[in-house]
Amino acid sequence: MKENIHPKYHVTKVTCGCGNSFVTRSTMPEMKIDICNNCHPFYTGKLKYVDTAGRIEKFQKKFAATGYASLQRGKKAAAEAPAEAQG
Repeated sequence: MKENIHPKYHVTKVTCGCGNSFVTRSTMPEMKIDICNNCHPFYTGKLKYVDTAGRIEKFQKKFAATGYASLQRGKKAAAEAPAEAQG
């Protein structure tokens, strides 16, 4: 095995966003994670939306007033114009 090509292996403290922390080993000295086994829906059995960037709320605001009608619109007139010019 070649020497001096492998990264250092540290005792790593992992801290979750829920407040849970544990110690493991890794090439990084410290890790901060969003989800761990104490708060993940698969392990807890509770359905929970994990939305750190507010994407769900942004989507709901966008479609609250108009509904889904904007998704059901046809193609733009500009896309249909070249088809008429050929025929």
